[in-house]
Amino acid sequence: MLTVECVTIDCHNPALLADFWAELLDWEIAQQSESEAVLQPRNRELVLSQVLLFLKAPDDKLTKNRLHLDLRPDNQAVEVARAEALGAKRIEIGQSADPATTWVVMADPEGNEFCILRSL
Repeated sequence: MLTVECVTIDCHNPALLADFWAELLDWEIAQQSESEAVLQPRNRELVLSQVLLFLKAPDDKLTKNRLHLDLRPDNQAVEVARAEALGAKRIEIGQSADPATTWVVMADPEGNEFCILRSL
C-alpha cells in the first residue's frame, strides 16, 4: 500500500513560498532551513497529502506546471482577492476562451500555477 507523504515544489526561495502558502491555506510551517521548508495542515485529518515540501532549486520555472493544486473555497471572490493580497497573480493559460470556465487560474510568487475553483 502507498500513501502520499508530501507534494514537493522546487523553488528559488523556500521561505518565501512557505510563508505564502501557509497564509493562503492556513497551514503551519513545521520546519524550515535555507534549502527547504515544510508546511503541514493544522488539522492533519482533513487532507490528502501530509505536507507541502518546498525545496531550493537553482533552475528557473520555464513552462506551465505539469501538476498544480485546485483549491475549493467557501467564497471564490474573497479567496482570489486574499491570494492577490498575499502576492499571487491572475494568469491566462487559455481558460478565458471557454465561457463555461468557473475557476480562476493564479500563480504564486514564483509563478507556480494553482486554481481557485468556484464555491459549492
